[in-house]
Formats: sequence, structure tokens, C-alpha cells
Amino acid sequence: MTSTLADTVSSLMGRARDDLAELVSFRSIADPDEAPPEECAKAAQWVVDAFTDAGIQDVRTYTTSDGSDAVAGYTPGPPGTPTVLLYSHYDVQPPLGDDEWTSPVWELTERDGRWYGRGAADCKGNVIMHLTALRALRERDGGFPCGIKIICEGSEEQGTGGLEEFVPPNADLLRADTILVVDVGNFAVGVPTLTTTLRGMSIVDVRLRALSSAVHSGMFGGPAPDPIAGLIAMLASLTDADGNVTVDGVDATQTWPGSGYDPDAFRADATVRDGVGLIGSGSVADHLWARPAVTVLGIDAPRMVGATASIQPTAGARVSLRVPPGMDAEKAQEALVAHLRARVPWNLQCELTPAGVGQPFAGSLDGPGFDALKASMEEAFGGAELVTVGEGGSIPLCNVLHQTFPQAEIMLFGVEEPKCLIHAPNESVDPGEIERIALAEALFLQRYGATFKA
Repeated sequence: MTSTLADTVSSLMGRARDDLAELVSFRSIADPDEAPPEECAKAAQWVVDAFTDAGIQDVRTYTTSDGSDAVAGYTPGPPGTPTVLLYSHYDVQPPLGDDEWTSPVWELTERDGRWYGRGAADCKGNVIMHLTALRALRERDGGFPCGIKIICEGSEEQGTGGLEEFVPPNADLLRADTILVVDVGNFAVGVPTLTTTLRGMSIVDVRLRALSSAVHSGMFGGPAPDPIAGLIAMLASLTDADGNVTVDGVDATQTWPGSGYDPDAFRADATVRDGVGLIGSGSVADHLWARPAVTVLGIDAPRMVGATASIQPTAGARVSLRVPPGMDAEKAQEALVAHLRARVPWNLQCELTPAGVGQPFAGSLDGPGFDALKASMEEAFGGAELVTVGEGGSIPLCNVLHQTFPQAEIMLFGVEEPKCLIHAPNESVDPGEIERIALAEALFLQRYGATFKA
């Protein structure tokens, strides 16, 4: 059975490449300042047509609160079988400069065994993976072994919450026994991986005001307070000399119980330059998946090019505090605000504004869905043992799904891996990952459906 299904998936990879090339060609950035809205509309219609062709019924678009279109559909399974919801998204990140790309951004290009193009992995590669798995089951078995629902988001990369707001009032449309959130990937190429935790995030904007206007640094420098220097001092208080988080009231001593992350592999994956040290005490996995992390996302200050000999009147920064499962993101945000407020120097005027919050998430590690997915992933990857990792990023939708469907098993996997360089120039996908993950998903649907049959 397995070899036949594997052969079927393999035979569909040519079509998978053609489909991915077509889907990548749409500039589906859910931001009208970056791309025309009709590009997202064309991508959404392509997804509707593709899943309809793959055998999903009543596939159509649903406009969400942020104006984006989500695509949903449902094909019931044989009597007595469960229902699985398959998630992905068709919107993508901006290219971050066409001149940074070795090949055209919106043209799928094969190079050194990988397929390059914006969205090739995140997350259009996962859309194609779903289609390949469903087509393989239809071609081999004539149908699906359980109920299949699909939901494909149109604004995930913007973080505007359209689908999160759509889920609760449309629970019946999306209700399922197991939910596969396919927007992550493997620890490395060829290593079957299940992502079991997601860090939450708390964002705070800080703005310091000292002067009514910029003034000459030679005439007034010294007594006049410099808000940029004050901001630097405040930001420096968020970590110690080793890089450990030191936000008052935030625990930064947790340890990661799952698979480790070799420091040399992390350095390569994170493109850390030779000679530059990693930060924090403890293991890479501890800091990446189990502990909070502070990042300064942006600073309002003059650029070096064109800077004048002036003391600036104001300065600002956006600070992100990632928090692990077991930590409340809203309380962490309150702690970050209090920490910064207590360290404002020179009685500068300070505004601290919460700018976003998302709770951490822990996925399923037991149940019939987990058992079926573990066996299927290991089989599809030639007997390699499944590893479990955390994800330093956040997917707020996971918490909404858990709150709306508390009895459902929710699991995260996908075709992405470190070499994909998602969100960066020269994004790519390994076609072997698409093939193996598609086989794993098809095997999972077979196993999971059979588990519930009378």
C-alpha cells in the first residue's frame, strides 16, 4: 500500500511544480501599498479552482473583517469517519527588494535542486502539498478516507486578524476532529518534524521626548538631554551582558525538554557571521523555544547618511518580547511596560503604548490524530524518527482554533525548513520536502480515517 501511494505522489510532482509556478506568479501580498489587491483576488480564485479540481466540494471565498478572502470547502467522509481540517495561506511577504534576488521574485526558478520564488515555501508550497496529497488519494482510492475541510487564509503575513475573527462565528464551517496547521516545517531537510509549541509575543512602542526642536549639539550638548542616548540606556536594561532577558517579573530560566538544536547548525541556519557569538546562558533550544526573547524591531532616529550635528527632540523604538508556553503574554506585556517606565532617565517625557499581543500555544502530543501523524511522518521519511521542536514565532490563529474547538487535536508541520529562507530574499523550497510531506499527509488521512471505522 505504502509504495503504491508513494509512487502516486511521486508521479504528481511534475504537476506540483507547474501548479506552484502558477501560484507563485501571483503577487499576493495582502497590502495595497505593496501590490494591487487584484493579485490576491486572482490567487484566491486559483486556490478555489485547484481544491475544487482536487475533489473538495463547495469551495468558495469568504471575505473576512480585514478585507481579505479566505477559501474554505468541505467533502464529507464515509460514515463513521472523522473530519480533518487542512490549513494553509496563499498570501506572501513582500520581496524586500527585487535586486536582492538571484532569480525573478515571481517566477519559480529551479537552481541546485531547489525551487526559488516568493512563497515557494511559505506558504504556497504547503498549499501545493495539500493538493498533491488529496490528488494522490483520489487517484489511488477514488476518494477520501475521511471528511476533509480546507481553510486557506489570505492575510496571514499581515497579522491583521481577519481569519482569527472569522473562526468563532463560523465554527460549524470549520469544525473538525483534528486540525493540521501546515505553516511550519522540518528541523532540517529529510528530518520529519512536528512543531509542538509556539512562543507568544508582546509588543510595546516607547517614545521619548526631550526638546521642542532639534538643537545644535555643539552649542547645547552636555546639559541638554539626548533622547536617543536615553532610549539606548532603557533598551540596554532589557538583557544582561550575556544576552539573557532581565525584564522585571519575567522568568527567563526555563529549559526545553524536547529535541536539542546543535549550536553550529543554528549558526548556519541563522546566518550568524564567523566569530560572532551566540547569546544567553544555557542551550540554544532553551533560548529559542522555552524562554522569553527580547528584540528591538525598529528605532526612530536619524540615519547616519545625512545626519547633522544636532540633538534630536524625540526618539522611539518598537520592542518585541516573545514568551514561551506557560507564560501569559498580556502579563508579560504589562511587565515590559513597567520595566521600561521604571528606567526612563532624566525625567524625559515618555509614552509607552502596547502595540500587539498574542498568546503562546502548545499543540497535541497524544491522541489518535497524533499517533497516526507520527507513524505516517516516520513512514514517509523512510523510517526516520519523528522529532519534536518548538517554534520561536507566533501563529495567533492556533489559540483561536483551540478556544473554538477545545476537543480537536491541533498539530503543526509543513514543507518549510531553515534553507528555505522564508521572509527573506531568495526564498526556496526543496521539492523532496513537498513530496515527502504530501505522502505523510496522505498516509495520515488513510490511517486516521481507518482508526474510526466501525
